[in-house]
Amino acid sequence: MSPKRKQRLIFVSVIVLGIGSASALALMALGENLLFFFSPSQMVAGEAPTSREFRLGGLVVDGSLTREADGLTVHFELTDTIKTATVVYRGILPDLFREGQGIVAKGQLDPKGTFVASEVLAKHDENYMPPEVAEALQKAGVPSPHPVDESQ
Repeated sequence: MSPKRKQRLIFVSVIVLGIGSASALALMALGENLLFFFSPSQMVAGEAPTSREFRLGGLVVDGSLTREADGLTVHFELTDTIKTATVVYRGILPDLFREGQGIVAKGQLDPKGTFVASEVLAKHDENYMPPEVAEALQKAGVPSPHPVDESQ
């Protein structure tokens, strides 16, 4: 093999190795930053991850909202009409948060199986339901007042 050909082979090998390494790093970073959605039934069944954040969505159970003495910590139940999950959130709830409405909370499970939310998102008007919540309710067999738009 001529020295020029050998040099070209080494150069191409380094380029391929660099592109492969960069692609592997990008895919690892993407995998670590994915935020999956789960319904209360899936969380109770153990399908939700225990070591990373995910989104939990459903309807706030009427009469389940309780506040601790500090005024910032709230406990409430979230349901998809099949199973119910306990949620704890420390912070100011959105103005549109109410019992009986659909919400999506971001957080993770504690060792006791309680969902500890770091963020709570409420619907923006009376006609909107997060697509994930509407789909979870539809899978649970509950007719949603707002059909899921499957064109997206």
